[in-house]
Amino acid sequence: MALRVYQLWKGRNIFLLKGRLVFGPDAKSILITLLLIIVPVFIFVTFIGRKFVDKVNAGYAISPLIIVFTIFVLFLLFMTSASDPGFVPRNSSPPDEVLVSDISVFNDTGERNTQGTKLPRIKQVFVNRLPVKVKYCETCMLFRSPRCSHCSVCDNCVEKFDHHCPFVGQCIGRRNYRCFFLFISASAILCISVFSLSAFYMKLVVDDYASIWEAVKNSPAPLIVMVYCFLLLWFVGGLTGFHLYLMSTNQTTYEFFRCRANTRINVYDQGCMENLSEVFCRKIVPSKINFREYVQEASRNCRISIQQREAHFMNEDKREKVEDDREIGNDLWKISQRRDSKEIDDARISRGSDGFPRSSGGFSRSPSEFCFGGFGMEA
Repeated sequence: MALRVYQLWKGRNIFLLKGRLVFGPDAKSILITLLLIIVPVFIFVTFIGRKFVDKVNAGYAISPLIIVFTIFVLFLLFMTSASDPGFVPRNSSPPDEVLVSDISVFNDTGERNTQGTKLPRIKQVFVNRLPVKVKYCETCMLFRSPRCSHCSVCDNCVEKFDHHCPFVGQCIGRRNYRCFFLFISASAILCISVFSLSAFYMKLVVDDYASIWEAVKNSPAPLIVMVYCFLLLWFVGGLTGFHLYLMSTNQTTYEFFRCRANTRINVYDQGCMENLSEVFCRKIVPSKINFREYVQEASRNCRISIQQREAHFMNEDKREKVEDDREIGNDLWKISQRRDSKEIDDARISRGSDGFPRSSGGFSRSPSEFCFGGFGMEA
């Protein structure tokens, strides 16, 4: 019986509706995000919105408008979480140039020489007539394109990889970055709207009771919603501003934290307006993978043999990149609560004396290892 591509997919993704919907391995976190959005809106509509009918002209339209806009925010969340962010198809075997370089790490008896120095699998390509280093991915058996990186959470290479977002349970890349930004910016607008309307209703209640304490005692819902929206706005508002800066300079979150863009030439920066146009105006590229396509029997057998060879030869070459993308999510939380760029620079420097993370074994990765997909080579 022929199987579809999603049934043989080697990543950690979760598929629904026979491969039509693609989620990350931590898709359950979407439920928490749904609660964070729906609960305050429910409190507002139930205890505040319906009372505007008697207190304000056209107050009957407030609750329906908030509900419609909330549905729009949830739609953007779904489009971000359930779409292919730009996965790169894996090769069935390593490229010929990699196979040739591997000969140097085998001894005369054909056994793997683990004590020898392995040749660096890095190529140099040119972007806008400037040199950029691209790295070979051991897992996907391909040379990554510029700005492509391997997500340690989903276990896939993603084009224009930005970060793995735990709040949407999916990688953010070339194909879903626009929806992601619209989602966080719309969430910020929703917070501002609910906060402002709750504050206005609180003023009306205070005027009725002539005392703040009596107003809060008899109608606590507006104060609760105001405090919640104020706290949430620090996060989604700060995140929106941070990504506006990234878009205006044509950077990704991964490049910002790993490549120290302030000391390198950004080969992708085409000016603020052109950079923003690239995100909002260009057509989203089609997916490179048809997850519903049937796989031939010969291809399945070939994949099984390749998996066996990978398990035999690459046990000692397992990736040291573990949870880096989750750390980026934690950094974004800190970014959203900082007020000036100096604190952002301090946060990046605190990750290492040279601005780069350290692996658990004490080995310090070189800058070129992290900058292979985003910025030009050092002079």
